Amino acid sequence: MKISLAFSCLFLNSATSFGYHNRHQLTRPTPTNSETLLERKSSSLRAVAAGGAVAEESGGTATIPNEIFNLVKNIVGAGVLSLPAGIAAFGNAPSAILPATLLIATIGSASGYCFAAIGRVCALRNAVSYRDAWSKTVGESSAWLPAAVCTFKTSSANLAYSMILADTFKALLSSVGVNLSRDTVLLGTTLSILLPLCLLKNLSSLAPFSLLGIIGMMYTTFAMAFRYFGGSYAAGGKFFTDVAPSLQASFGEVGASGVVSANAFILICMLSTAYMAHFNAPKYYLELKNNTIERYNKVVATSFGISIAIFALVSSFGFLTFGAASNGLILNNYSNKDSIMAFSRIAVAISIVFSYPLAFVGFRDGVIDLLKIPAEKRTDTKLNQLTIILLGIITALASKVKDLSFLLSFAGATLGNALIYVFPAVMFRKAIKDLGESATASQKLEAKGILGVAGLGIGMGVVGAKMALKSLSK
Repeated sequence: MKISLAFSCLFLNSATSFGYHNRHQLTRPTPTNSETLLERKSSSLRAVAAGGAVAEESGGTATIPNEIFNLVKNIVGAGVLSLPAGIAAFGNAPSAILPATLLIATIGSASGYCFAAIGRVCALRNAVSYRDAWSKTVGESSAWLPAAVCTFKTSSANLAYSMILADTFKALLSSVGVNLSRDTVLLGTTLSILLPLCLLKNLSSLAPFSLLGIIGMMYTTFAMAFRYFGGSYAAGGKFFTDVAPSLQASFGEVGASGVVSANAFILICMLSTAYMAHFNAPKYYLELKNNTIERYNKVVATSFGISIAIFALVSSFGFLTFGAASNGLILNNYSNKDSIMAFSRIAVAISIVFSYPLAFVGFRDGVIDLLKIPAEKRTDTKLNQLTIILLGIITALASKVKDLSFLLSFAGATLGNALIYVFPAVMFRKAIKDLGESATASQKLEAKGILGVAGLGIGMGVVGAKMALKSLSK
């Protein structure tokens, strides 16, 4: 069974973690320094947008190390565990990791640039959220568009979470001799764990558990490296015969050259989902202490650099261990008798469980906003009813959808590329255009150049969506 995550994670984060700690932060961020931003002079804002600094200290209370930790946590989620399958989509020889690593670094860098551009738009136009940035640049009449895209992106993240939890808990129960069907495990997990968490009215108590996400991914990275170098899953290895034939290591002759095939767009679109964190870019800019663009760019560059390294290591070790047999959730390739990898499954499961309600609240509140439900009607009873309905829909879909790699690829090709590349480019270009003659020559040149990034996003989206649909018919 080929299963993987979105998150980005998504959302999430990866997705995956969404990097927020209150019930409205994803859809309606509440920055600590919005008043300060509104008081800035337009000349200072133009300097900030160009990469300069403001004279007075402004921003929130978060230090650079705090922001880097949170942003890496926001970017690096369980979605990274799908990347080995992305490499296997176009290659089956070890050298395939070379172009794959280059793609990981290139797309990560482009994604980081667009993340930084959103912060610059917020500085230039006094915006306090992604939707607000769009409203103050492109226009309020179309502000529903990015909000709708993010709402449905978080819903796909929740669907991915449910699918991974079903497979992960099924494997963990099987390892202790309890054999249950996937649907039974999914329903039990939803009713006993996910529903109570999603019904919580204050999610701040879950914040300490988000640390487990980073710890779990670091442990998993080292565990995968240990198993690869130890040869436990190679032919004749300790665990080789413990996994199904379809999950056993398999290598061929298609290596680096395979990247020129259209199938490489499967990995590309997975990566666009894996780096998903952009809807929270305004929050990181606003909450950074002394939030000059220089300091903000340092946070972005360092965080995306660390994330790129983690993505490259996990995808490489997973693919080098299993090759063409790499599953959409690479942990499925490892034996249920492998105690080292069992801890990885537990760590990932715990991380997803406590990330789930954070993503779900973003999804639910997004639906409420899109339906324009008045604030006075958003009672606890109504919220609980909507929570049960939406969670029921997600669970039903998770029981039917068996191939999450398709979900990752298609969502990344469409929603992911829009949020990461297209929308930021449109907002930044409009913000610079609105400066008129006040815009510098470099700003005008960059406003033109960023259209290339938007075009790249659209191109990847079209081809990636086509390849995702093609893979579904196989």
